[in-house]
Amino acid sequence: MTIFISIYIAIIGLLFGSFFNVVGLRVPAGESIVRPPSRCGSCNHQLGAKDMVPVFSYLFSGGKCRHCGVKVSPIYPLFEAATGFLFLWTYLRFGLTGAAAIGVVLASLCVIVTVADLKYMRIPNQVLLFFTPILIVLRLVFMEAPWWHYVLGGVFGGGLILLIALVTRGGMGMGDVKLFALCGFVLGLGPTVLAFMLACLCGTVIGVVLIAFKRVQRKQPIPFGPWLALGTLIAYLYGTQIIGAYFSLIG
Repeated sequence: MTIFISIYIAIIGLLFGSFFNVVGLRVPAGESIVRPPSRCGSCNHQLGAKDMVPVFSYLFSGGKCRHCGVKVSPIYPLFEAATGFLFLWTYLRFGLTGAAAIGVVLASLCVIVTVADLKYMRIPNQVLLFFTPILIVLRLVFMEAPWWHYVLGGVFGGGLILLIALVTRGGMGMGDVKLFALCGFVLGLGPTVLAFMLACLCGTVIGVVLIAFKRVQRKQPIPFGPWLALGTLIAYLYGTQIIGAYFSLIG
């Protein structure tokens, strides 16, 4: 039974991943997520069912538009696959539980935010406003610690990024502040600290690699939202174990 549920959840994740691409790319640009229907960005041909099967359409077409032959950005299958993987991993980690429900919604937010921030260097308010009440309600219904633990996580997460934004005078945006405040509320205080440390570590390592390979310039701004999202997901899935292992080492 677990295998069938896993396959089903992975397929659902792939389908949602395709939709999250649309949301992440259109909402920051002020476009409708419904109209116009998906089209090739080069020849403007409306995509059919064969062109819109998550991941597989990209692979079978060789990464090119079937109509004009122009290469399609790998961002589409990448985030479709990432969403399917995150949905599946959350189920395997928590089973069919409240924690899994929170994890799936949190992963959805993180995927959309990552797509938007990488493309536009923006985290849309519309996306945050949509997910905020859902995650707050889910967290209050499925609490694993006292309510104030989550409130402190939200205050710490948002306050820390706000302080950095003020000190660096634009090094981070208010979208990052609001995103990490929400993530902090979902995580709670301890995991929020861990999420920030992981985000800094991942962002620094990837930034150094990109500079070394001359993919970005030394002073070129790099969006931090994707790293906050990655740190949040790792902390949500394995924060308790990581924190416990750390204290066992120093104890």
